This record gives sequence, structure tokens and C-alpha cells, in this order.
Amino acid sequence: MQQTVSRDALVEKAEKELENYPELTKKLLLNREIFSAEEAEKFLNPDFERDVGDPFKILNMERAVERILRAIGQKEKIVVYGDYDMDGIPGSVILHDFFKKIGYEHFKNYIPHRQDEGYGLNNAAIESFAQDGVSLVVTVDCGISDVAEVAHANELGLDVIITDHHLPQEELPPAYAVINSKQKEDTYHDDMLCGAGVAWKLVQGLLRKGNFGVPEGWEKWLLDMAGLSTIADMVPLKRENRAIAYYGLKVLKKSRRPGLVSLMHKAGIAQPYATEDDVGFLIGPRINAASRLDHPLRAFELLSTGDEAEGAALADHLQKINDRRKALVASIMKELKASHDMVPDEKLIVTGNPDWIPGILGLVANRLMEDRGAITFVWGRGNGGVIKGSCRSNGTVNLVELMSRAEPGTFLDFGGHEASGGFSADVRSIHLLPDALRAAYEKTGITEKKKEISIDDALSLEDVSWERYREIERFAPFGIGNPKPHFMFKGIAPESMKQFGKVGDHLELAFRSDSGRRIRAIGFFMSPGDFGADIRTGNPIDLVASFEYSVFRDIPELRLRIARII
Repeated sequence: MQQTVSRDALVEKAEKELENYPELTKKLLLNREIFSAEEAEKFLNPDFERDVGDPFKILNMERAVERILRAIGQKEKIVVYGDYDMDGIPGSVILHDFFKKIGYEHFKNYIPHRQDEGYGLNNAAIESFAQDGVSLVVTVDCGISDVAEVAHANELGLDVIITDHHLPQEELPPAYAVINSKQKEDTYHDDMLCGAGVAWKLVQGLLRKGNFGVPEGWEKWLLDMAGLSTIADMVPLKRENRAIAYYGLKVLKKSRRPGLVSLMHKAGIAQPYATEDDVGFLIGPRINAASRLDHPLRAFELLSTGDEAEGAALADHLQKINDRRKALVASIMKELKASHDMVPDEKLIVTGNPDWIPGILGLVANRLMEDRGAITFVWGRGNGGVIKGSCRSNGTVNLVELMSRAEPGTFLDFGGHEASGGFSADVRSIHLLPDALRAAYEKTGITEKKKEISIDDALSLEDVSWERYREIERFAPFGIGNPKPHFMFKGIAPESMKQFGKVGDHLELAFRSDSGRRIRAIGFFMSPGDFGADIRTGNPIDLVASFEYSVFRDIPELRLRIARII
């Protein structure tokens, strides 16, 4: 009989195993369920050779590589068909850069228009490829559920290689090869790679099997793209993903891609100090803005161009689109806050407007979910008059399950994940959507969950030091599966307080340590009234915050990022 070891027993054993680490490091390791010296060494010291697996251990990799090499040898026309988001676009750039590097000219990248074509393969595009003499399509971050579309491609004489990371359905597409480690038969050591991560593994395999005269290790320069997507697509930063994100940030800090460098400059990112927060909050939204309000090819062109003038122009274009995106989201949120239909304690919110652009409604749904703590469905009118929308869960229900329980005919189509999704509906039945979803909600198992911030340790203001920061930074990059450490600072009184930003929607508190150092704490999109605490100068508060490294005008600053005030 297999015996289970209690966590207390593991911690007790770990105290001995980890005794050579500083006390805070030890606590952070234990909080991440790392109990042995061997595990700690691997986590704190990523190693490319050790942590990055053999691509040919992924199911069907050998078959996919053989087919692409044959296509290259016979000069077949190849299409790289990528998704239109922050995973599919960098993943498409990875394959673009590979073909360019080996001097292969008979390929093109195709990224579907978000509103006109939608997610995944579509028959109109496939038919245009066939007419153009294409014989091989390689997908990036899509295709795993496109059974009918792949069958249609086969009928037209096209082979399809699917590279994807989304959950396979019971019926797989009849593709020449499917590379997706979530397949039941796949035994690869990390089944949580993002779409660009899978594309990068394919390039690894192609370089290993092909004879292209490419310098050994060249594929590491593509890790800026794989790392961007690994961080932005919010896959767990464990195992190989941790190595891809870790080395991806290193490459990003040295990247010579003109468009990306220009984009970082316009976003206020000091490239040598770029972090995962910069990727998630500044780079990602600008890349995604292209598909939301323009064409995703603009973002692809920005990341793939080698021309400085083109890169600068595209960066400026995406910056303007992103500004417009922010203004549109803010306008809708303002409209919603003034709406008499918005009941504050509603558990399920369904709202929409035919004038709202579907491409930005995922952002609206997320903001609404965070503001109201409710499950949110937000819709607008897409091309052809069809209603299109996005939804977000507050953690109490699985959205796909919820939508599947709605009365037949409620949706034309729906899909997504447990926490986020999308849907389409006939404009004539949109008035039935709120009641249909509320009925489905009552049928769905509800799990009460509270969004909690885990506190790793209690510190004093004297602990806010560069030495302590460097200790914490060994755990970076942070993300899903490796959250940024949060600390409790008890009974500290702000000596000053102010709102800042263009519209005064950010909070700054300043504290004085016992040794007289001034320490700032920043809360973006926060105000003193958000916390239910008596926040004023001279009044002690309990602050939950993380450490943050900031560079402004080349001057480094160590500050705190506010998570909660008690």
C-alpha cells in the first residue's frame, strides 16, 4: 500500500535539507512546495542544457520534422498559420525567422483577421492556399479542434501539421501530424508549454535533423519570442516553462529586433531591466491591440521586421491603437457604472451594446469581473450582424460548463477555458441571453472561492533593501505557479499620501524606516477608499506588498507594490 507523507513531515525534513539557504529563501521555497536541496538547486539556478528537453520526446515530432524537411527539399509552398494573439503571433515569428535563417523562400505567414475570420483554421483561407499551390500548412497555437477544416484541407491536397497547446477534444483533426503534449499518448516532461513554446520546440527539432549550416545554439536567440508568449499566455512557470521564461527575458534584454526595441522605448521600458511585469502589462497589451482594433499582421510585422524605420513606424502605430483601446474600455466602463441595470451584488452580470466592438470586450469583461466580483458576459455586434462576446469567471463556475448547460439555441458557438471564454449568438435572440444564462447558472455546480493574496512572510521597512531584493529576485520570473512573493508590513504609518497619474487614478504612500530611509509604495488603479481601512498620514496601517525594481531616467529605485491595506 502506498503511504502518503504529510506536509508537516516534508517541511520537517526540508528544514535539514535547506539549512544552507537564508531564512527568507527557505520560507519562499517551502511556500512553493520545494522541499529538497535538489529541487531548490534546479529552481533557483535554471540551466538550459538540464531544463530544456529533447524535442523528439514530444509525440509526433519526428513525423512533423520529416514532413517539413521533405517540403523544404522539394521546394513546396508552406503556410505558417498562426493565431492572432500574444501567443500565436510570436510563435509565428519563430517559424518565420527559422525559414529566413535557412534561406527558404517558399513560405508565407498567415494570421486570420479576428473579426472577419475568427479563431482557428477557416475554409475560405484553406481554399485560397490550395489555389495558390500550397501543399503544407503548419499551425501555431491553433488547430486542435478544427476537425472539419483539416479534413477539407486534406480533400484539397494539403497536408496539415498542427502545433497547439489547447486541450484536445475526443476527436482529433485528421492532420498529417499533431504536436500537442496534452494528448493522452504523449509522455513529454512538460505538457504546459504555450503555443509559441511548442513552435520553438519544432524549430529545435528541425535544426537538429536538418543540415542547414546554422550555428549550433542559434535557436536560443528565438527565446525572446517564446519567452514573451510563455509569460503573457499565463502558463505555469514551472519545469521547462521556467527555463523558457528565464532565458527568454535574458534574450529580450539584448534583443535587436527594431520593432520590439522601439515598442519597449515608447512603452517606457528600460530594455536592459525588462521584467515579466513589463511583458504582461506593457508589451502584451500593445501586441494584442493589433487584432482587437486593426489587423494582427501589424503586430507580426513589428516583431519580424529587420528594418528600423518600419519597426519604429509600426511601434508608433501599435502605441496609438493601444491608447485607443484603453480609451474605448474606459468609456464602456464609465457607461456601465452609470447604468441602472448594473446591480452591485449581482452574481452573474450579462450586458452589452450593439455599438461595442467585440475585440475589446474580453478586457471589459475582466475589468467588470474584478470590480464587481461577478461572473460577467459582455457582448457587442460583430461583422454580419452576429452578436459576439466575451465572458470571465470569478472562480465560482467553469464557464464552458455553464454555457454548455444553456438551452439549445442560446448560442451559435462558444468555447474557451474554465475562467475565460467567448461566444456568438443570433441578434434576434440576444434579449433571451440573460434569462438563459441565469437558468444555466442555477443548474451548474457553484464552488465558493475567495480571491486571496498569499502572504509569504512578515517584514519590517528596514528589510526593504537591495540585499533582500536580490534574494527574492532569485525566484523570478514570477507568474502562474510561481506567484510574486507578498509580505506583511504591520503597523507602519505613511508620512505622505497622494493620487497620481494623468487622471489621478494611482495611489502613492511614502513611509520612513527606522534608519530614516524614505520608501515609496505604489498602487496602480487604487485609491484610499478601495480598502475599507483608515488610510491617512500618521495613522498606522497593515500593508501587504511585493518588492518592485523601478528605473526612471536611468535612476534605479527599490519600492513596494501595494496588494492590500488592512
